[in-house]
Amino acid sequence: MAKSEFGQFLISRRARLTPADVGLPDSGRRRTPGLRREEVAAIAGVSVDYLARLEQGRDTNPSAAILMALGKALQLDEADRNHFGWLALKADPKSECSASPPAQEQLSAPIAAVLDSMNPVPAFVLGRQLNLLGWNPAWEEFAEPLGLFDSEAHNNIAVFTFAVPAARKAWRDWDNEADVYTSRLRSAMTRWPDYDDVAHTIGRLKQFPEFMKRWDAHVVDAKPAGTLRVAHPHRGNVDIAYETLEMTGQSLVVWLTERGAVRAPRLRLIEGRASSD
Repeated sequence: MAKSEFGQFLISRRARLTPADVGLPDSGRRRTPGLRREEVAAIAGVSVDYLARLEQGRDTNPSAAILMALGKALQLDEADRNHFGWLALKADPKSECSASPPAQEQLSAPIAAVLDSMNPVPAFVLGRQLNLLGWNPAWEEFAEPLGLFDSEAHNNIAVFTFAVPAARKAWRDWDNEADVYTSRLRSAMTRWPDYDDVAHTIGRLKQFPEFMKRWDAHVVDAKPAGTLRVAHPHRGNVDIAYETLEMTGQSLVVWLTERGAVRAPRLRLIEGRASSD
């Protein structure tokens, strides 16, 4: 799967560019969108045959120099470059990163204690496939009226976003949240390709055209911090600053639902991380 993903990512980013983006004259209508393979090869300084082998998964060990040249030619941003690097590592059969550590889909006692200690600031933990593994009372109180605990959501925040009609009302910027959770699943599949539960969740979501549109476009920009715009049935429209702390296979997510919450002593760890990024 990693070999195929590497080639598909190259093709998707080539399709995003126009001749004008790279300073080439526009020769008129093209059969397919984006740059031609020979145009990208010329900009990157590689042969057309070599680029074809990479896109078709017939070459799985490009050098760092080739990766840098292709990244520059395809105008990859920071998120794309990071994802591109992971794909290259996973595609290389000699890579030491090919084996995945066992998934931890249960909260450890220390993480459960951290969640409780953060109350009344809403916080929760996600697993690799975006299952809700745990939360504190403040987050449950805020999230339950949104529909996040409805049976249709299967305790999974990505499934909630795409499968539960209430999500369209809860997320005021639904398109952005759909991008975020698609991106997180793409990253999980890349980092842990042999973890069947991630593939199972992705397979469940592929019945939804909005998910497939993002999946086929290789959306990869999962921001660890930002603003979640919520339409809450009891509190009205709320803009929530959120921060994500990544652990091995798990993510601790904090929702700052009150403006003053960021100054709370319990959040000094979050503040310190945000200022150092």
